[in-house]
Amino acid sequence: MNPKPIVDHRTYTIRPRGMAEFLDVFERLAMPVLLRHLGRPLAFYTSCIGPLNQVVHLWGYDSLDDFEKRALARDSDPDFREYLQSSAHLVIAQETRIIRPVRFQSLL
Repeated sequence: MNPKPIVDHRTYTIRPRGMAEFLDVFERLAMPVLLRHLGRPLAFYTSCIGPLNQVVHLWGYDSLDDFEKRALARDSDPDFREYLQSSAHLVIAQETRIIRPVRFQSLL
């Protein structure tokens, strides 16, 4: 199981037929900033059954304070603003959740 006690779970809905462009923009402009400030994602997926045109990614943190400090660093980075401007026409909606793991004994 994931050792991080706090997970930022994000779902982006991308305009129809815009996924390839979004993934290209994300990889070129967002990922370098995110790796610099957040570290490697726990997971990165696209939907193929159910609601389509969605990207889901998960980022792990040691605490809510850790999340807030890293998010502030990401949001203050001028390169991240370039990504936001370059992807604005592609993103229809965004959902962000903070989730915590359940420590079932049967899974430890």
